[in-house]
Amino acid sequence: MQARLGLTTRIPIGSGADLAGARRRIRQIANELGFNLIQQTKLVTAASELARNTLVHGGGGHMDMTVLDDGRTRGLRLSCVDEGPGIQDIDLAMTDGYTTGQGLGLGLNGARRLVQEFTLDSRPGQGTTVTITDWVSAPPFPHGE
Repeated sequence: MQARLGLTTRIPIGSGADLAGARRRIRQIANELGFNLIQQTKLVTAASELARNTLVHGGGGHMDMTVLDDGRTRGLRLSCVDEGPGIQDIDLAMTDGYTTGQGLGLGLNGARRLVQEFTLDSRPGQGTTVTITDWVSAPPFPHGE
């Protein structure tokens, strides 16, 4: 799959196999966009945590993956969406060290620190959407430019 600007791809999240497939696709697209290995690893780690939350806590859902271009650089936006019970206490869920005891130990706040942009919308009884965006870091300019 080649990255196409503005294209949004919906990835189902309904099983562990879906999580593995999502991680592979994110890494592939991030590589095509020019993310370096460290950026790819951070993005895939954050996305993995959020997708796992979608599956385990939200009962499944989907991830929308969109290739972006702001005129200076390219990026990747990932939105994990579920229609589960929602997050009862967002402040607690965003606290460092808060865990349900079964995740990567990263938590929502850890995922937030790995990416450049993070938004969370959750309504009890209606579900949760977490959106992360990361942009390709520009290489440093040679001296004199």
